[in-house]
Amino acid sequence: MAAAPGGIMALLLFTGMLAGVAATMMPFPGAPLPEPPFLRLPRVYSCFALTLCTNTSSTHIAGFIKSPLSQKRLTQDSVELYCEAIGNPIPEIQWWFEGNDPNETYAQLWDGARQDRVKINATYNLHSTSTISIANLTSDDSGTYECRASNDPDRNHLSKSPKVKWIRSQANIFVIERPDIKTQATSADGRLMLSCNVTRADTAIGGHKWMQGDKVLLEDKEPSTFTNYTIEGKKEEHSGIYECVYKTIPEIKGEVHVEVLPQVVAYKKSEHGNEGDTGVLTCKNPSFPPVVTWNWYKNSGEPIINGSGRYILKSSGNKTELRILKLNIEEDTGDYHCNGTNSIGSGGAVVNLRVRSRLAALWPFLGIVAEVLVLVTIIFIYEKRRKPDEVLDDDDGGSAPLKSNATNHKDKNVRQRNAN
Repeated sequence: MAAAPGGIMALLLFTGMLAGVAATMMPFPGAPLPEPPFLRLPRVYSCFALTLCTNTSSTHIAGFIKSPLSQKRLTQDSVELYCEAIGNPIPEIQWWFEGNDPNETYAQLWDGARQDRVKINATYNLHSTSTISIANLTSDDSGTYECRASNDPDRNHLSKSPKVKWIRSQANIFVIERPDIKTQATSADGRLMLSCNVTRADTAIGGHKWMQGDKVLLEDKEPSTFTNYTIEGKKEEHSGIYECVYKTIPEIKGEVHVEVLPQVVAYKKSEHGNEGDTGVLTCKNPSFPPVVTWNWYKNSGEPIINGSGRYILKSSGNKTELRILKLNIEEDTGDYHCNGTNSIGSGGAVVNLRVRSRLAALWPFLGIVAEVLVLVTIIFIYEKRRKPDEVLDDDDGGSAPLKSNATNHKDKNVRQRNAN
């Protein structure tokens, strides 16, 4: 009994428990046997038995969750294959390759193979995942790619054969010669016309797409090898990289480059700074191709050298920045020219810098105070020089009641005559 496996012991223990339950429910002799409770609740007890008999430490042979898929690609493209496997312990994943040559055999691939064009990324967390990517494809990359997985402890032993063989999943990669695409960009009458013409298409064309970055500009279902796209506006306003896409399997893509001189613009045409602060002047180039070299000049004089005096230059791609430390109102005020150069030519812009005194911020306040003082002074002078109102004398003041009395007496006499 001591040598019995853990699962058998658990089953025997459970059987004994059921027998004990049945014995306690045995009726008197001759009476019919009642239905045991474990028969009335079979699901509860069967689940309990399963829990006892399950051995969580048991090993499981490796198996694939996801397998690599066959694909078609053009030369100079890239391809990516994905493989995922489970098992206990976690299986190892390897990548192997067999070319189309009949005499060629499988060879293992590793990260950095084929002149560093092969990249392999693998993770082992709960289960195994592995991705292989091949860049800049050539016709020699066509063939069968095999994902192998195994969790046998002796899988990599040099002299001992593993008990379980490697499981395998294959995918075929077909690399087709890229057809030649003739591209053209012309500008006339305020319009920019782009065109693509593929010389040879091995598969049927189901339509075209014109794109700039991730944005789809135009889409059709024409089967023609020629496609074009027209843009309203000047060439300088629409420079960049445009892509014509032929809807084939695999897709055929061509690039149309619209190149112009640098369209340099100042971030602000006029900059202001306080004396003693750091002034920042910025220029940028939104056009294509990007600027390779940036230069700054003051008043069209000698180029400003980075780190010379109080100047610091910072340029990256299509943006440049000039910092002037501790601005001086006499030395730094003036026009600064930023100039950018690309593969087509040069272009520039002008930024005017004005340096203000540190007391410049006080001038508005002082102006308001001066206005208030002038206003108060005017009011005070006006009040002092204004003529006083004429004041009536005492004699003039007593005459008014006399006139009123005379009038009253006259009215009284009139009333008396009327009474007579």
